[in-house]
Amino acid sequence: MRTTHTTDDATSPGTPASATLLLARHGQTVWHTENRYAGLSDVALTDEGRAQAEALGDWAAAHPVDAVWTSTLSRAAATAAPACRALGLTAHREPTLRECDFGVVEGRTLAEFEADNPARAKAYRSDPVSYPFPEAEDPRTAAARGTAALRRIAAAHHGERVLVVAHNTLLRLVLCSLLGIPLGEYRRVFPRLRNGALTELRMTDGAAALLSLNVPCA
Repeated sequence: MRTTHTTDDATSPGTPASATLLLARHGQTVWHTENRYAGLSDVALTDEGRAQAEALGDWAAAHPVDAVWTSTLSRAAATAAPACRALGLTAHREPTLRECDFGVVEGRTLAEFEADNPARAKAYRSDPVSYPFPEAEDPRTAAARGTAALRRIAAAHHGERVLVVAHNTLLRLVLCSLLGIPLGEYRRVFPRLRNGALTELRMTDGAAALLSLNVPCA
């Protein structure tokens, strides 16, 4: 039987309600093995990615959550599926948790883009928010939609623990937004979120506290 976790925040009079969000990047995909930007492309998990999803499911069985939310992209939903099976839950699929659109770099590596456009690649490396890839989604727009999504999820789950499976760039931008870090620093401050690893946030009235980062499930 699944155990429901509650906190003092949910029951103590006068105490702001809070929620715990466990953020997971989806498992490894066939493009990520080559460092290709997946973005909005619906790329399948590798065998390693499926193993990471199963490890997340084993973790959820041992550390139950009250709800699961995922991006609408199949790699996120597939990563969340073992956790949902273990807990008897159905994932909420949220379009605004999708990955950023990487424009002309979709399906390519940064090195390939740099070979064609070295000046633009250099500008991106220096400030990926001021100089995003051509035809890409504005990172500030992505940060705003992802941050709003996490705040909505937290508000809907006061006193609960929620697993959120999403994407590397989106989650790094959202972490910067919630923690007051300049968005242009996201690649430096958070070089990457590991596939299937967990980052824990305590959300209280829309504000975030980072409790852990990149913790392996296995």
